[in-house]
Amino acid sequence: MPYLHGFRRIIYEYQPLVDAVMCVVGLEEGDRGGDEDRVTCPEDGSGVCGSLVELLERESQSQVFVEGISYALFKVAERGLLYAAQILLGYGAHLNFEDPVSYYNPLHIAVQRNRPNMVRLLVGHGADYEKRDRIHESSPLDLASEESERLPCLRTLLDLGADVNASDKNGKTPLLHALASSDGLAVHNTENIQLLLQRGADVNAATVDGETIQSSMVFLVKEALEASADDAAEIGKFCLKTVRLLLAHGVDPSCCMNEDGEPSLTQTSLQHFDHLFPLAVLLLQSGASLVCSDHGDSCWSGYSLLFHRLQKALQQCSDQSHTAELLEQAEVLLDLARVNAPALRLPLRLEPPVPGQDPHPCAQALVDLHSRVVEREASPPALRCLCRAFIRTHLQPWPLEGRIKALPLPDRLIDFLLPEQTYTPKPGWDLFRPQQSRR
Repeated sequence: MPYLHGFRRIIYEYQPLVDAVMCVVGLEEGDRGGDEDRVTCPEDGSGVCGSLVELLERESQSQVFVEGISYALFKVAERGLLYAAQILLGYGAHLNFEDPVSYYNPLHIAVQRNRPNMVRLLVGHGADYEKRDRIHESSPLDLASEESERLPCLRTLLDLGADVNASDKNGKTPLLHALASSDGLAVHNTENIQLLLQRGADVNAATVDGETIQSSMVFLVKEALEASADDAAEIGKFCLKTVRLLLAHGVDPSCCMNEDGEPSLTQTSLQHFDHLFPLAVLLLQSGASLVCSDHGDSCWSGYSLLFHRLQKALQQCSDQSHTAELLEQAEVLLDLARVNAPALRLPLRLEPPVPGQDPHPCAQALVDLHSRVVEREASPPALRCLCRAFIRTHLQPWPLEGRIKALPLPDRLIDFLLPEQTYTPKPGWDLFRPQQSRR
């Protein structure tokens, strides 16, 4: 009923005044105008401002004058007509007028239509940049964060002082909005995410339902597993860019995400390392723990996940070249893990296949791999490897390249501290692969 009541008020009460204002400024209903905010009256219509003033003076005694010009302010804000907005504000148009249909106010619609100059004008006149609409609970900053095209408005709002960590009643922050609205295909909010992080967005924020930055990333990663090969590769590119940004701002990809036991980003990447290989490489290069950061190996063990996934993948594999690739990828990940954790902390209960009893032709290869790992772990790590892990740990957050290269060390030691620089993925290893492509 509020919707119908509001719609009737528009049609029967103040729509005629709104139409008159829009006619004076040279726009018909439904005409969105140009792409840029008009700061002053059009050069070819110097009388437009005067005509608008005349109209407002003539209608100023109307019983619905304030409602009419307030709704007109909503319409000109949508179209970026700064000169008209200034005049309407001068005659008392309400900054917090709500459109009876969408319940957005002029600042909301200015952000939605990406009108940064209008945003600046409205806030300069006292518009509340923290105000949320009554339907979606969205603030102007939330709306700005949800579309990459609205980056100018996002930057403007942050420059004006909007709280980068303000959350709605469900605990959702602008950063969570930016991630939740990104699908890695049609919507890439990488620049919005980067700006929010640079301005201090909390990487550990969580909604009341347990949604976090990590859970949003895990959701996208799992979407890639079920996608087509092309879509999986595209989603993967977005995920890798975003994860790099998050790691650079202190996200721990190996900690538990919530009380429901939802797998962490590291856990997910190792559970599907043959499909998410570039993500697993990035996380291990960036110091991700091979056990749960919160609960240790009692929660999960990276080595167990990797070994079990390798065992399952090999059992499903009939191609000899693919078999060799899987074994090589597993060895690469183990070598990368040792850079930041020279001791892998092997799980106590891990049962490799028994040669001669397991009919699969790769059983011996699995046993050989596990035996090499066990043998290596039985020996104390080399001192130089312990020193490398210590230095890298104390130069966080990642990426470390700039900080390590700034150290007064010879080039050979710099190269030793940055083994990831010598890693070159083989063709196809830098892409996400959906599950269907490897069956």
